[in-house]
Amino acid sequence: MQLDDHAEELASNLGVDKAEVKDDLESLLEYNVPVEEAKASIRRKHGGDSSSSASAPTAKSLADVTPEDGSVTATVRVLTKGTRSIRYQGEDQIIREGEFADDTGRISYTAWEEFDFEPGDSITVGNANVREWEGKPELNLGTNTTVATASEPVETPYDVGGDRDLIDLEPGDRGRAVEVVVQELDRRTIDGRDGETEILSGVVADETARLPLTDWDPHADIEEGASVRLEDVYVREYRGVPQVNVTEFSTVERLDREVSAPSTAPRMGIGEAVTSGGLFDVELVGNVIEVRDGSGLIERCPECGRVVQNGQCRAHGDVEGEDDLRVKAILDDGTGTVTAVLDTDLTAAVYGGDIEDAKQAARDAMDKEVVADEIRDRIVGREYRVRGSLSVDEYGANLDADEFAESADDPADRASELLAGVAR
Repeated sequence: MQLDDHAEELASNLGVDKAEVKDDLESLLEYNVPVEEAKASIRRKHGGDSSSSASAPTAKSLADVTPEDGSVTATVRVLTKGTRSIRYQGEDQIIREGEFADDTGRISYTAWEEFDFEPGDSITVGNANVREWEGKPELNLGTNTTVATASEPVETPYDVGGDRDLIDLEPGDRGRAVEVVVQELDRRTIDGRDGETEILSGVVADETARLPLTDWDPHADIEEGASVRLEDVYVREYRGVPQVNVTEFSTVERLDREVSAPSTAPRMGIGEAVTSGGLFDVELVGNVIEVRDGSGLIERCPECGRVVQNGQCRAHGDVEGEDDLRVKAILDDGTGTVTAVLDTDLTAAVYGGDIEDAKQAARDAMDKEVVADEIRDRIVGREYRVRGSLSVDEYGANLDADEFAESADDPADRASELLAGVAR
C-alpha cells in the first residue's frame, strides 16, 4: 500500500483532512517509525481506535523473520537493552533498543513504548512489526505489541550483555559497554536539535583498537587520559568506521586500572584495507606514484575550512582564503591504491619549510605550483609508511595521515612477502 492509500484510509476512518494525515505520516516515516505504528499514533492523535485490523501474527523463529512478514510473534532471550532519545513531530521520544536471540539467530529491536524486560530475560513478544534496517530485518515493539514472560527459558548460543572490545563494535550496535582510555578530547559547540549544544569529541582506545567518540551530553569523568567504563552506548558509522556515542542515558565510571592502548596500528595491504570499507587506525606501506592537483600551497575558507578555488568557497561564496599546506599523494603497493592526505605539519615536514617559506617560494617564482613541484621531486617514486584513518566512498579511498615516514623495509623482504601471498 502506498503512502497516499494509507493516508486516504486513515482520513476516511477518522473523518479528518487527508493532507494533514499525510503530513503526519510523512513526518513519522522520516524517522523510521514503522507504518503500522505510525498509523496507530495518528489514530490516537485524532481520538480514534489505535488497534490494528491486521490478522493475528505468525509465530516464527528469528532465522525465519523477513521484512515481508509485516508482524510476527517470537519467543526470545533479551541480549542487550539500550536507551536513547530521538525527535519526531517536534517532540522528544525515548526509545529502547538492542538485540533479541533464540537458538536460530539474533535480531535487533526498537521498542517505542516502555516494556518490562531486561537483558537475560526470556520473553514472548507478540505482534511485533518487522521492518528492514540497514539491510536486515528488525523488530519494532509498539502500542499493539504484547510482552510476556516465556513459559520456558530460551536457550541461545549468544552471550547476554553488551560488553565488547572496540575491535568487535559494528555500526548499528546498541546498549554496548566498553572499557577504554580517552586519548584525545575536544569540546565543541554544534547546531543541535535544540539550538547550540556543547558536545565532546575525541578518540578512545582499548587493547584491541582505537575509535572516534562523541559524548552528546558531556560527562565530567570523560577526560583526556582517563580510563573509564562506558555503559549503554550506541555505535553508528562515521566516515566509514564505527563511532562510539555516549548519551544522557549512558553511565560513565572511572576504572581503578589503566587501560592500555595499542602502540601501533594494524598493518594491511592497501587492497585489503580498501575492501574493508573504512578503518579508523591502520598502517599502509606503498610507493608514492603521484602527487595530485590541489597539493602544496593552498587556500582554505576561514568559515568552514574547505579548500578555496579562485576565491570561491562551495559553501560561503566569495571569501578571503587563508593560506595552508596540504599533500594528496597516491600510494600504491601492487594490491590497490589510496590517496594519502597530509595535513599542515606533515606537509611542512615533507616540504622542508612552513607556510611562510612556501609563500616566499611562490612569490619568488610568481607561481604557487612550485611548492607542489618541490614536494613531487621529494616523494614521488619512494616508498612510505603511512598511518591514519581510512574512509572509502563513491569518490575513492582516502587516508587522513597521522604519520608519514619513508619506509625502512627491505625491498627484498617485501618482494618475498608479495610472492608468498600470490603463491597462496
